[in-house]
Order: sequence, then C-alpha cells, then structure tokens
Amino acid sequence: MTPLEAPAIWARVLRVAAIDTGPLRRHRDFRLLWIGQAVAFFGFMITTVAVPFQVYQLSHSTLAVGSLELVAFVPLITLGLVGGAYADAHDRRQMVLLCGAATMVTAAVLAANSLLPRPLLAVVFVVEFFRNAVYAIQRPSLDALLPRLVEKDELVAAGALGSLRGTAGMILGPALGGVLIAAFGLPLTYGLEIAGFGFSLLMLWLMRAVPPPVGAEAPSLARIAEGLRYARSRQELIGTYAVDMVAMFFGMPMALFPAIADHLGGAPVLGLLFAAPAVGSLAATVTSGWTNHVHRHGLAVILAASAWGLFIVGFGLVHSLWPALLFLALAGAADMVSGIFRMVIWNQTIPDHLRGRLAGIELISYTSGPTLGNFEAGAVAAAFGVTASILSGGVLCVVGAAACALLLPRFRRYDARR
Repeated sequence: MTPLEAPAIWARVLRVAAIDTGPLRRHRDFRLLWIGQAVAFFGFMITTVAVPFQVYQLSHSTLAVGSLELVAFVPLITLGLVGGAYADAHDRRQMVLLCGAATMVTAAVLAANSLLPRPLLAVVFVVEFFRNAVYAIQRPSLDALLPRLVEKDELVAAGALGSLRGTAGMILGPALGGVLIAAFGLPLTYGLEIAGFGFSLLMLWLMRAVPPPVGAEAPSLARIAEGLRYARSRQELIGTYAVDMVAMFFGMPMALFPAIADHLGGAPVLGLLFAAPAVGSLAATVTSGWTNHVHRHGLAVILAASAWGLFIVGFGLVHSLWPALLFLALAGAADMVSGIFRMVIWNQTIPDHLRGRLAGIELISYTSGPTLGNFEAGAVAAAFGVTASILSGGVLCVVGAAACALLLPRFRRYDARR
C-alpha cells in the first residue's frame, strides 16, 4: 500500500463500517417516529434517575429503592402479551400515541407530587407501576411498526438506527438527570420528560395511520395463544429468545458493581461501571454498517452471545479499573451486535398479523433475563465470592450459547437469503 492509496482504502473501510442512515433519509414516517421516540426516550431515561433518587430521599432505604425493580417487573411480564394482542388488532401508530399520552400524564403526577411540602412515597410507587404497565402495552406496537415503515432490505439498517437511539438515551439521559436534579430539583426534571413526550406526540400525530392487517380480530386469550403457538413452532425465534435469556441469566454482573466499585475506587467508579456497557453498545451501533453484509443471522447471534460471555470472563479476571471498563465496553458491543441480528430475524420471519403478539413475547424475555440474572449473580457471589460469580457466569454463558447452537440447528443455520 502506497501513501497515496492509504486515504482511499481508509475511506472505503469507513463507508463499510459507518452506520447506514438511509432509512432516515428515504422514509418520512420512519424519520418522524425515530426523532419523536429519541426525544421521548431521552426524557424517560432522565426520570429513571429521578424516581429512585426521590424514593431514597423520602425513605432513606435501599430496600425501598430495590423494590422499584419488582414493581416495574410485574406489569412488564404480565401485560406484554396483552399489549401484543392489541398491537395486532388496532392502528399501531395510534396505540403508541395513546400510550405516550398516558406516560406524559404519569410524569405530570410525579411532578405535582414533588411540588408538595411532603411528597408521598406511595404515589411514586403507584405511578411507577402504571408507567411500566403503559410501557408493556406500548412496546409491542412500537416494535411492530418498524417493518411497515421501511423496505425489507432496510431492516438491518433501521434496527441499528433504533439501537443508536436507545443507547444514546441510556448514556445521556441518566447523566443529564443527575445534573438537573442537583441544579434545578425534581419538579423541573420531571417537567423535562413531560416536554419530551409532548414533542413525540406531535411527531406521531404527523405520521400516517398504520391500520391493523386485513382480517385482524379483537384481542382475546385465543389470539394470545395463537402467538405463543407460532413462536413455539419456529426454531429460529426460539433460538433468539433462548440465547438472550442464557446470556443475561448467567452473564449479567451489574448487581455486583457496587461491591466491585468498593475495591476499584468507591462511588465515582460505580457510575463508570454502569456506563461502560452502554458506551460499547454505542460504539458497535455507529460502526454497524458491516452488519448489512451478514446473512447468517442465527450464527451471528450465537457468536455475539459467546463473545459477551468471554468478555465477562475477562472482566472477572482483571483487578484494575481501566481494563475492567474495557472488557465491559467490549461486552456491551457484543450484546448490541446480538440485539441487531435478533431484531432482524424477528422482522424477517414474523407475519405482519402476528408481529404485535410476538413482540410481547420478546418483551417478556428481554426484561426477565437481566432481572433474574442480577439475582443469580448476587446469590452466587454471596455463596462463593464476587470473582467466582463473574467467572462462572461468563463460562456458563458460552456453554449455554453452544448448547443452543447444537439443540436448535435451524436457528444456527438461519440465512436471510433463504
């Protein structure tokens, strides 16, 4: 390679790696949805810092703060399938719009409660339950919208753009939330979420309607059962759920971060540990252009989940801060790659009239894995130590991914070209 050829070669590499923004340029409704949901999710993530802060401020109890996750988990696993059934029976844009309006109301209640001389702790818990109930109903409609807004060959790029939106919100929202609470207090912090959802509602209102598929039937237990039967009959779908559950159950170390931070520098380090996987996810997303050239999506999911487990093992083996952050970032990047290809498999293989119900099943697997995984990590650490918990979890993640590859051959061989 001569000095004159080097710039051209690097330019080609960057074109292949850079995230494909084509769907945003080519599709008006996808652009409106993407922008609106980016602003709304940013505000939502700000509130995810404000709520536990207020609960601890009112209760001075870490148990009360920990109970928030249980309060959120219950509606997510019970209403996800209901939300999926409604997504397949109603205008999906309208479902997202109505749920967004309901979330804006919950933010207004939180803001009003924070203005009281003595804010009520019970109000925060009740609102948190309803916020997650609304999210469980909205999420399947939001996921099922995507294949109706872009072309089939743009699903990988559109999925990566959605991941970029979410990852950026997870990094920037909590960081700004802490600053806003310290500088302006809780009422203004909650008010910013209200403004964000107001903007997203305007974007949704400007979109065209997305009516239900022809012949759609009213939500019912029979319709939910139909979605479950379809998922059970498709090995490639079972594979996406199983691999993600294995990776999150065995390889989720976040419950151990406070104990790890004690040995690496205390409270300031804790925030870095939580942020590192999201930073890796963001890096993987903005360099995801290469994913358009991958067709063996099942194998890609298996390899990415295995990489997650190996990087978690690396995290458990190091004993200084910067190598630990590097391994967590690499793990976050692997998880994002897995997520991109899982989303493509869902969007390419699920019939439109079942998309909502299958998105409800995905929501349950997506939310239950990390919750159960954090419990598993804490229990193993209590019995055998923090390092043993991390190392065993990473190894079992790799073993579990390999087992999925062997037991689910159609998932392993899944090829988008066929």
